[in-house]
Amino acid sequence: MKLSYLLSNQLSQLAKEVIVLLQNHITSLGFTPVIHFELEGCYQKSTQFAHSPIDFSLMNLNLKKLRIDGEVIPEYWQQQWEYVSLFNGQLPLKEADNLASALYHLPKLFAQQGIEKTLIKPVVWAGDKGKLAIGCDNVFSGESRDVHIPNAIQMNVSVNNDKGENIIIKDFFGEYLQQCFIETSLGCSLLYLPEEEAFERFALKSKYGLAAELCSPTDISGGHQGSIALYKEKGKHNQAMGEKPLLYDHNNDVLLSENQWHKTARIEHRLGASSIYYNAYLNVIYGLLNIIDALDALKNNQCKSLLNVSDENKPLPESLMNTNSSVGAIALFEKEQWFAKSINRVECLINQNKDKPENINNKKLGDELKKMILAAYQPQALIIKS
Repeated sequence: MKLSYLLSNQLSQLAKEVIVLLQNHITSLGFTPVIHFELEGCYQKSTQFAHSPIDFSLMNLNLKKLRIDGEVIPEYWQQQWEYVSLFNGQLPLKEADNLASALYHLPKLFAQQGIEKTLIKPVVWAGDKGKLAIGCDNVFSGESRDVHIPNAIQMNVSVNNDKGENIIIKDFFGEYLQQCFIETSLGCSLLYLPEEEAFERFALKSKYGLAAELCSPTDISGGHQGSIALYKEKGKHNQAMGEKPLLYDHNNDVLLSENQWHKTARIEHRLGASSIYYNAYLNVIYGLLNIIDALDALKNNQCKSLLNVSDENKPLPESLMNTNSSVGAIALFEKEQWFAKSINRVECLINQNKDKPENINNKKLGDELKKMILAAYQPQALIIKS
């Protein structure tokens, strides 16, 4: 199924309008939302440049010239890279602009260094070779086999109060925000899994026996190591968060350090698939709506009382379409009510605060946006020209 206009200007422009609405609402509550992205991809070199290393410093200089708040670094697998957002104080709309621009410009920047193909896709088939030695995390055996590389887009979320303090650590806000994401991730999976290959990515471990080599999450889970992780004192690998060296010895080894985990505490939504069809604006909206739900609970001092602790992991859909054993992502999004209603509710609140009569603005942005998203997946959808 072709995604006829998922990245069209009309869809993104409407999404930008919604982001501004949600940002303004959160600001009116006395808070600042903080959203950052990480994007994985791969590249394939031409024979002429097969042995030439990538100059990542030059690429990052060019990203800076393009006013993109991000850098590209080498990733774990051969010819894999990662785009990492920079913390420059940008608001979520600018962060969405950053990622959308990076998706467009990165293939051009890689091409300048002799890269034949830049692959921004959920799976790079046979992207590397190797097999981990038994019981080892980073030591490979002599046995060689194809490794199909999964590429993810990760969204990191936190919230600051009017004093610039990260409130993820306060009054069970982080725990409740994590629960909000867990509860909404299934119905909104179409937003972060926008193409069929995104679902093949989840089957790589079991279908190809790559469980030891691959660590990408495959279901909706919480804790500090799940697919929707809450990082406070500990990170994904049980490492101390926010560790800042204070004193080094003559060998440059750390003698004294302090942990500032309260500054780096965040939710990491780790289920998104790298894809040229991934719409940064829609996913920022998804993040902001969850923040607003959690702020409503915080305002009423209900974050702790509303927590519903469960160790049960939720399966993701198996496909965009319905299968014999799973409702598809398209049908799930069509049935769910939270996304559009949440946007409509904020729109109504903003208009009430402006003393606008109901009949002046009755667009219901949430309904309009959801309808446009679903239209992109209709077999006979018309291409909207920008």
